[in-house]
Amino acid sequence: MSIEEVSLFILLLCAAGLIAGITAGLFGNGGGFVVVPALLAVFPFLHSASDEMMRVAVGTSLASIVISSARSVQAHHKRGAVDFKVLRDWSIWIVLGVGAGLYIASFTDSKSLVYVFAAGVLLYSIYFLFPNLFDGLKGKLEMPTGLARAGLASFLGGFSSLLGIGGGTITVMTMVLCNRPAHQAVATASGIGFLIGLPGAIGFLIMGLDAPNLPMGSIGYINIPALIAISAFSIISAPIGARWAHSLNELHLKRLFGVYLIAVSLAMFAKA
Repeated sequence: MSIEEVSLFILLLCAAGLIAGITAGLFGNGGGFVVVPALLAVFPFLHSASDEMMRVAVGTSLASIVISSARSVQAHHKRGAVDFKVLRDWSIWIVLGVGAGLYIASFTDSKSLVYVFAAGVLLYSIYFLFPNLFDGLKGKLEMPTGLARAGLASFLGGFSSLLGIGGGTITVMTMVLCNRPAHQAVATASGIGFLIGLPGAIGFLIMGLDAPNLPMGSIGYINIPALIAISAFSIISAPIGARWAHSLNELHLKRLFGVYLIAVSLAMFAKA
């Protein structure tokens, strides 16, 4: 690699970390929507293209979510916005869902994982583009319990671990529809990202220990140089996103992010 290529690689990773941290604090989504496509763009600087690139991107994204979510939760907790009871009640089902997602990822080829990511991102973009779509249900629902909670949390953990995201969008939407304050929903969603990211990252690390053709600096399906660069800058920017969540126009920001998600989805479909 030339000096120019190394510089561009580092610059892209730092930018991805900054944006991922801001979105984690702002929307509670962990930053995976930013990190996975960014890693797929920069990994060719480290290694020739291989079928393992998508798994490394997802695994590294989940590992970075652990750090960005923890920092985001800390920032929101200072404002007293995190509902730790929701995190406790959902935790076991989320972890079980992540386990199911890891099992599916273990035998799913890379191309299919790219399709799943592209389709998932496109689905999520609907919420960000039309955040008021379900407003008619507000105040008519209660936080899920029993089988409903188990099913929702398990699906959230499994689907998010396949995409390398923190699951914040579904969490925020559920809590807001159940008449919880938006700021509390975003803050609590950051904690959900941690619950998904930690077992997910451990699973991808173990799954990839014997995998060949991984980018330089990878341990299992987690790329350490990328993780360090992204995490360092997401730690800096997550509190900024948390502050913005309490002050900026949420509707405009969501729609702008929705447009970004559509662009990412189309790019990933084209890549697949």
